[in-house]
Amino acid sequence: MCVTAVESRPVGIVGASQNPSRRPVGARVKAFVALTKPRIIELLLITTVPVMFLAQQGVPDLGLVVLTCLGGYLSAGGANALNMYIDRDIDALMDRTSQRPLVTGMVSPRECLAFGITLAVVSTLLFGFAVNWLSAWLALGALLFYVVVYTMILKRRTSQNIVWGGIAGCMPVLIGWSAVTNSVSWAPVVLFLVMFFWTPPHYWPLSMKVKDDYARVGVPMLPVVASNKTVARQIVLYSWVMVGVSLLLQPLGYTGWFYTAVALLAGGWWLWEAHGLQNRAKAEITGGKLKEMRLFHWSITYVSLLFVAVAVDPFLR
Repeated sequence: MCVTAVESRPVGIVGASQNPSRRPVGARVKAFVALTKPRIIELLLITTVPVMFLAQQGVPDLGLVVLTCLGGYLSAGGANALNMYIDRDIDALMDRTSQRPLVTGMVSPRECLAFGITLAVVSTLLFGFAVNWLSAWLALGALLFYVVVYTMILKRRTSQNIVWGGIAGCMPVLIGWSAVTNSVSWAPVVLFLVMFFWTPPHYWPLSMKVKDDYARVGVPMLPVVASNKTVARQIVLYSWVMVGVSLLLQPLGYTGWFYTAVALLAGGWWLWEAHGLQNRAKAEITGGKLKEMRLFHWSITYVSLLFVAVAVDPFLR
């Protein structure tokens, strides 16, 4: 499905009459930090550090952890800033993004572009010289995939945008492993697949909540172009595959009983919530009673618990 990108923005919203450089310094600093989407990056780091413990089978070098987290933050922050630069037209028209720095005029488009490119370059060099070049190329690949493949190509053209675009968010597990071992193995590949199948059922409930926003700007998120029943069915399908993949680490010999127990309990609760959402969608319940955000919030808890178990498991084997 193809859609036409929004080509104009409401006058006076983006690029407000006041020069951004004349805004208060504190507010400007906060605006540049906001360009990196720090809350999203927190989740990326949650999947990076535990994998480093798994790769080390214990406590990794703490200096390496700090450098990997810093490089990961700068790389993801650069990607997010470039995403906001590209999406500044539709951000101005969506309620959930109406306070982003480019929309309010706190940061100019040129500043945002320069900021994003700078973070991309600095993060790649930091990874390359302070960690290793495999991690550097993986991080740069994730950044380019998110900016070019997801934001520029997929997002406004297909309802499968978040499925394939989510690959960029799966890369931190490979980066965390490669930072310790300078290689890639089956363990991070399995966790990469967990995150791949986690992303759609994580994001689609939020998209169900704000689908009017996406519809307004012509972005064909699945809940915009499909019924709640169809979306919920897809969520259940991806959820079952995700939980199944998460249980592969023990048969492959990378984890023990603790991780497996957490994966089973957390995954079981996820499936309960996913099927509950599907049942409500089948009953044609809408509005607040659909409770789609329950699964969205649980999805964040789930991935946090799962990766904490990844970090703790080596100490219990």
